[in-house]
Parts: sequence; C-alpha cells; structure tokens
Amino acid sequence: MTEKITQFIISVFGAWAGTLIGKYLIVFVISMVPILELRGGLLAASVLGLPIWQSYIICAIGNMIPIPFILWLINPLFRHLKNWKGIGKFVSWCERKAHSKKEQIEKLKYWGLFLFVGIPLPGTGAWTGCLIAALLDLDKKKSLFAAILGVLMAGIIMLILSYGVLGSVLG
Repeated sequence: MTEKITQFIISVFGAWAGTLIGKYLIVFVISMVPILELRGGLLAASVLGLPIWQSYIICAIGNMIPIPFILWLINPLFRHLKNWKGIGKFVSWCERKAHSKKEQIEKLKYWGLFLFVGIPLPGTGAWTGCLIAALLDLDKKKSLFAAILGVLMAGIIMLILSYGVLGSVLG
C-alpha cells in the first residue's frame, strides 16, 4: 500500500519528478501524508538519491506542518463529520484506532507522546500520536512540543535506517 501511495504522489507531479525541485516536492508531500509521514519521505529521498541533511530538514518540516492542525482542529472537525453518513463511519474508525493505542501515551503523557511519535514502528507517528493526544484532551502546547521532538527523533532513526542500512544494500 505504501508503494501505491508513493507512486500515486509521484505520478501527480509528472515531469516534475525528474527535476531536483520536483523530487524535493515529492519528498515533502510524502512526509505530510498520513501513514507514510517522515518515514516514507526519507525512504523516498534515499531512493531518489537526494542529499541526506536537506532531505531530513524537508521531511521533518513536512511532517510537522499537520501537527498543530490535528491538535487544535481534529476534535471539532470529528464532532461535525460524525453527522455525515459515509464519513461518520470513517471518523468512528479513526477514533477507535486512536483509542486502541492510547495506553501507549496515556501512562507517560507527553513522554509517551514523544516516544510514540519518535520510534518509527507501524501504526505510530505524528498523525496518530496527535490524534490520540487530542482525543485524550492533553495540553496542546505540551503535545505540540512532544510531537515535534518525536518527529526529529524519528527522522534521525530513519536517516540511519534509510541512508545507512538501505544505502549499503542498494549502493
């Protein structure tokens, strides 16, 4: 599924995918997309042969942009969308998914959010972590800080994996 989403994003950019600016734009957009996030962006940057530190900065910024919107706007948005027929089921599914992972954050609060976002495992990341923080009604400013630090930590871990391990396999 990750490859299909990535290929779709690359196809949207068409001819731009062959330019340096286009490659950076693709990596930036991938980093903003739920599920893929920074992890997918850095993997794509590695495969596209982009420089390590520029890729890290672009992916981190791309992954951080949705954080305040999720923290401050997701609850009112979900309340509104629950009343819509088809979308209401999706919103309920998102809430169930977030509640199923809330124990990982609930015990340690902001440290838990930091670790949840910062350790790149399937089902973790800034989107899910911030959704859980919002649903648990954690302090938004502290959650913002914890999520941003988590993104930075996840980026360092993914740099090691995507440019180190993947680079040695592909290179």
